[in-house]
Amino acid sequence: MNKIIRKWRREDATNLAKALNNKKIQANLRDGLSYPYTESDAEDFIHSMLEADPDKTFAFAIVNEQDEAIGSIGAFRCENIHHLTAEIGYYIAENYWGQGIGTKAIKQLVDYLFNETDIIRLFAEPFSTNHASCRLLEKNGFQLEGTLRKNAIKNGEIIDMQMYSLIK
Repeated sequence: MNKIIRKWRREDATNLAKALNNKKIQANLRDGLSYPYTESDAEDFIHSMLEADPDKTFAFAIVNEQDEAIGSIGAFRCENIHHLTAEIGYYIAENYWGQGIGTKAIKQLVDYLFNETDIIRLFAEPFSTNHASCRLLEKNGFQLEGTLRKNAIKNGEIIDMQMYSLIK
C-alpha cells in the first residue's frame, strides 16, 4: 500500500467516531475530545479541518487498504517567530496498532511538509508513558530534545512529556 494519508472526506465521520471512541487512544491525546466520541463530533472535526487555513493546518486521514479512515495525522503551524515550525499529532484505531501504518503515515506527512511547504522544523510532544508514539517518531528520524518535566495533567495525574523534533 503506497498512500496511507489523504485529505479528509465528510463520509469519514463514521469510521473516525469508531476509532476515537476508545479510552486507550484518548488517554494519549490532549484533552478536549468528548467521550463517548459521536459521529456528530467527528463531522464537526472533519468540517473544521476542511475549512481550516491550508497554510496553517495540514490535516489528513490515515487510511487502510480499503481507503477507510482509521486515524488522523496533522501538523499545525506555529506563529510569530516560530512560523516555520509546526507541531505534529496523530492517532490510529487500536486494531491497526503495531502494523507499521503509523510509521508510514508520519513519513508521508514529513515528506509532504518538507517538500510542499516552507516549514523547516517539526516537533511532537508525546506523553513520556507513550512509548509506542516515541518509537514512531524515532523511526522517522525525530530526535529527542529532552523531557518536559511535569508538563501536563492527564486524567488527574501530573505527567512528563518528551520533546522530539525533526529539522528539514
